[in-house]
Amino acid sequence: MHDAFIAPDVPVIVQGMTGRAGRTHTLGMRAYGTNIVGGTSPRDEDVGGLPVFRSCAAAVAATGALASVAIVPPLAVLPAIVEAIDAGIKTVVTITEGMPIHDAVAARRTVARAGARWIGASTPGMAIPGRMKLGFLPNVSLSPGNLGVMAKSGTLSYEVCHRLVARGFGQSLWVGVGGDPVKGTRFADMLPFYAADPATHALVIVGEIGGDEEEALGAAMLAQGFTKPVYALIAGQAAREGVTMGHAGALIHGNVGTVATKTAALTAAGARVFTRIQDLIEAVAAG
Repeated sequence: MHDAFIAPDVPVIVQGMTGRAGRTHTLGMRAYGTNIVGGTSPRDEDVGGLPVFRSCAAAVAATGALASVAIVPPLAVLPAIVEAIDAGIKTVVTITEGMPIHDAVAARRTVARAGARWIGASTPGMAIPGRMKLGFLPNVSLSPGNLGVMAKSGTLSYEVCHRLVARGFGQSLWVGVGGDPVKGTRFADMLPFYAADPATHALVIVGEIGGDEEEALGAAMLAQGFTKPVYALIAGQAAREGVTMGHAGALIHGNVGTVATKTAALTAAGARVFTRIQDLIEAVAAG
C-alpha cells in the first residue's frame, strides 16, 4: 500500500497557483487525475474554477489538503516550505531551480522536525502513473507498471522511462529527487518504501556524477538486505573534475562522486550499473 504522502487520492494544493507556470501545471496535474483542491496566491484569479486562498493555513483549513506543489521564485521556496509545513502539509514538492543552498539546509531541518517529506529542491516531481502526479513529469513517459523509478536528472529519466514504456515496462512510483547538492529526499530515503511496496518488482535508478547519493544507496541496500533487482544508470562518464555539469550537485572532487565510486558501491550491493541508456533498457527487458 502507498503511505499517506503518496496516496493516489491525496488532496493537493498549489502554492503560487495563479502565476503563468502555476496555472499551467495546476491544470496539467488536474487533467492527469491529481486531486487538486485549491491553491494559494495574493491575487484573485480563476484557475479552472479552483478556490484560491491567501495562505496555506486557510487552504488546509478549507480543503484538508495534505500535499503541496510550490511553484514560486527561488528566494520564495524556503518561505513556501515553512508556510506549508506550519499549516500541516505532510508532503511538499518544489519544482523551482536555483534555490540557495543555505535555504535548502534550513528547509531540510524544518521538514525533518515536522516529520514531513520534501521532494526537491529542483525536481520535475513525482507520480503514481495512471493515478496522480505532483509536478510536470511528461505524460508520454508515464505508464502504470512495476518499476520503481528514482532520478536525479529529469530529462534523462524522461528518456529512460519513455524507452521503457515503448517496450511495455511502466512504473509503480516515479520520484524525481533532483540534482541539487542539498535536497529533501535522497535515493536511500525511499528504499524502505520500495522494499515493502508489492507493486514494485524492480528499481531503476537514474543517477549522475557528483555527491555520494548513489554510494549511500548502495550502502543502504546492503544494510537493509534489499533483494529486488536494481538497474542503475550513471551519467557523466566524461565529466572533468571541478566542473559543474548541468546540476549544481553534479561536481566531482578528487575521488568522491565519480562514475567509478558509484559503480563500485552499487555493484557491491547487487545492482547492475550502466553508462548508456540503451544498455539499461535491454537489461530490464531481458529481466
